[in-house]
Amino acid sequence: MTAREYGQFCGLARALEMVGERWTLLIVRNLLSGPQRYTDLRKGLPAIPTNILAARLKQLEEAGLAVRRALPHPERAVVYELTDYGLQLQPALIALGRWGARTMTEPRPGEIVTAESVAMAFRTTYRPEAARDSIIGYEVRMGGFILHLQITDGALTVGVGSHPAPDLVVERLSDQGIHALMTGAKTSGQALADGSVRVEGDPELLHRFAETFRF
Repeated sequence: MTAREYGQFCGLARALEMVGERWTLLIVRNLLSGPQRYTDLRKGLPAIPTNILAARLKQLEEAGLAVRRALPHPERAVVYELTDYGLQLQPALIALGRWGARTMTEPRPGEIVTAESVAMAFRTTYRPEAARDSIIGYEVRMGGFILHLQITDGALTVGVGSHPAPDLVVERLSDQGIHALMTGAKTSGQALADGSVRVEGDPELLHRFAETFRF
């Protein structure tokens, strides 16, 4: 598929030719959490037309940003995943997400929250200086989905699904429970006391969690 060209000898123009089409960066955002099947991508982006999803995936493949591969037996599934070149988009997406978050208060009518959108929120709010080069794993339970967060020597990894050995499990019990922690609207002590969240593990780590992921 031929990309739209801007006719300018500019790195930004070249980047936009590859990822500037509508939905493309959200597909990349979802693939940052790991390989996904076509059906996974459809679930994570329920409003995307199927023909547009197929077209954008083809464009990402042609640009060398994503590849399609078959999982080994017994999975028998085809997944899409980012190449090393595609993964290099992560800092740009984090910067854009942090910039866009300034306009966010409550979800607008019709807006949904997905596992991948929350995973991106953790990437954009991560404060490595608060992590203090520690090694710590969190499992975050959001009702309809679970995320795992691993910090190792200052580097953050976020994915969808359970953590194999979390130091702390944080479970949301009210709609804005974890969001209130991340915005500073509630302290860790207040969130535990009013039942906004529940934890498994050392409750003191909830304060570290709130300081590490902060809007």
